[in-house]
Formats: sequence, C-alpha cells, structure tokens
Amino acid sequence: MIRSLAAPPQKLPVVSAPEVSIIIPARNEEANLGACLKSLTAQTGVAFEIIVVDDASTDRTREIALSFAGVQVMVPQPLPNNLAAKSSTGKNNAVIAGAKDAPATWLLFTDADTVHQPGSLARALDEAKRERADLLSYSPEQVVVTFAERAVMPVVFSELAARYPLHKVREQTSGVVAANGQYILVRRAAYEAVGGHAAVAKEILEDVALARLFRNAGKRVYFRYGADAVRARMYRNWAQLREGWTKNLALLFPHSEMVTFQSLALWFVAWWSLAIAVSGALTQHFIWILSAAFWLLVYRRISAAHFNAANNLIAMMFGPPAFAYLLRRSTKAYHNGQVSWKGRKYDVNAAHESAQPGMQTASLPRESVREN
Repeated sequence: MIRSLAAPPQKLPVVSAPEVSIIIPARNEEANLGACLKSLTAQTGVAFEIIVVDDASTDRTREIALSFAGVQVMVPQPLPNNLAAKSSTGKNNAVIAGAKDAPATWLLFTDADTVHQPGSLARALDEAKRERADLLSYSPEQVVVTFAERAVMPVVFSELAARYPLHKVREQTSGVVAANGQYILVRRAAYEAVGGHAAVAKEILEDVALARLFRNAGKRVYFRYGADAVRARMYRNWAQLREGWTKNLALLFPHSEMVTFQSLALWFVAWWSLAIAVSGALTQHFIWILSAAFWLLVYRRISAAHFNAANNLIAMMFGPPAFAYLLRRSTKAYHNGQVSWKGRKYDVNAAHESAQPGMQTASLPRESVREN
C-alpha cells in the first residue's frame, strides 16, 4: 500500500461484517478528500467500511485515500471518450463500481467534499430504521467562503426549498420527491430491487432520479436538512460554481423562464420596498415604512436555505441576478445538448427529456479493480 508521508494513517476498527459500506466517488478531490476521510474514519457506534472510487484523478486524490489505513481504493472501468458511447456519467460509473461488491446491508453514498459530524453515521442509521426508510438523504449544511458562494448559494437553496418542500418530499403519496447526492443512505435490498444507480446511469441529476426510482417502486424516501450530521463546500470559486450549476439548474427548475422572472421580480421588490421604507423614515411618512414588510418577506424566503444573516443579506443584494444568469446559462446548455463537468462532456438531450416525467434506464459493465 502506498501511504502519504504528510500525515500518519488513520485506523479503522477491524470488523468482520460491516453494517454500512461507505462509498465515495472521487475525481480530482485532493482539496477535500482528506477532511472527508478523517471525519468518516472517526465514526463510532456502528461497524462500517470505506470505499473510495478513484475516478481517473490526475492529482493527489489516490495518494490521500491510500494514506488512510483500512480505506479501500477502487478504479472503475474507464468511460469512453465518445459522447455517443457513454452509458453512464462519471459519478454514476464510480458509485456503481463501488456498490457492486460492498458486503453491507446498508450503503452510504457520500461525496468527497463532505465532512461528517462525530457519531453521525450511527445516528443516521438509527434514524433510517426508526423512519422505516429505504432511502434516507440529508441536505448538508453548506459552507460558503468566497463572495460568489455567499451571493449565489443561499438563493439556489432557497429556491430549492420552495420547489421541494421537505414535508412534501416526506409524504409518500405526494408527487414531490428529492434527495441530495452528497448524503444518501440506502437499504441494500431495496437499492438492488429498484436497480440502483445502474437504472439511472445516464442521469446527470442522479440523486433526484434515484429517489424517484425508489418512490415509484413503493419504497420509502426520507429527506431532511442535516446540518447536525454533515456539512459540505460544493464549490471553491466562481468557475466551479458556474460549471456545477450550469450542469444542474435546468433539471432542478424545468420551468426556467418562470423561475427566472420570479427571482428577478422578488429582487426588484426587495430593493424597491427598502428604498421606499428608508425614504418614508427620512421624511417621517411612517405609512411608507410599512413597505419594509415586502423586504422582510423576501428575506424570509432566502432564510429558508439555512444560511446565516450576513450571507442572507449578501444574497438578497447580489444573488438573484447571478442565479437568473446561471439558470439561463443552464437552460441554454441543455437546449444545445451538452454540459461539462470536471473535464468531461455529456450529451444531455436524453437526460433533459427524461428528467421530469420518466426515468431512463441503462446498464453498465460491472468490472472494476480494487486495491487494499
């Protein structure tokens, strides 16, 4: 085994039959993977194993994964370069390989940019059992650092909260279903019964597609905000943020024209109402101060995304135009039939057409290479 000299290996408890197999797809994740694995190897209260699927990384991802004793590293079958020949996205290809031989009765699919709270794995497993969930998913606490992240992320997640209300997602008879691919815990028997990620292999938005697959098969989906369990920093700069949301937004918001108009209208109303309220206060026309209520309504909508007050204010001031731009950019990319992510291009005509009403099924060769 190759080990990093930068830090001593972290040891996992020796278990003969893990209850949970943790599967982490990782492509060029040297900035994130160490913190993720440190938080996972420290989990207690449940027997588990960790499988990192190195998705053709060209940085230190593989070396970092191998520096943690007990963490298994796999290499999935390479994807073809020809767009027409691709039977899977890179992430789906990786998680299918990771799940193929995982022995546990529960599978946790989590991203390399996540950091897990102490004891969260055991608590999540208990919650899944208590809720009789076949698929449990958490929306992580989103960490934002740069100005672009702080302006855009609260707007995106507030719009997601409006479109996918958690109480509706948890109603098994509702037409609303969602999941967050950064944290999806599934009962293995149910996962295999519905076909797993292989059944949604071509889907760009594989987390929502997988949740819909479970729901359509009569399996129980449980989704909630999970800051008590996991946090994530999705993007570290504007370029990553733009590419990532271009890949996803058109699928998350299929009626993009209406959502764009609504977002910009709310932004305009917020500024207009604040200006009127300030003017009323200065001229002592106190009736106009009531217009601040519109501003508060917009703030309340943004605050549903669970960011702090400072980030909410930045998002209110600058976020809606940026969100509208990203949504239009995503819609244009899907109309043109191609999106990019982490150096790969995907033909998305079929994915866009099947994103809402139906499900596209694909099978994938299951050969892989595993190293210990």
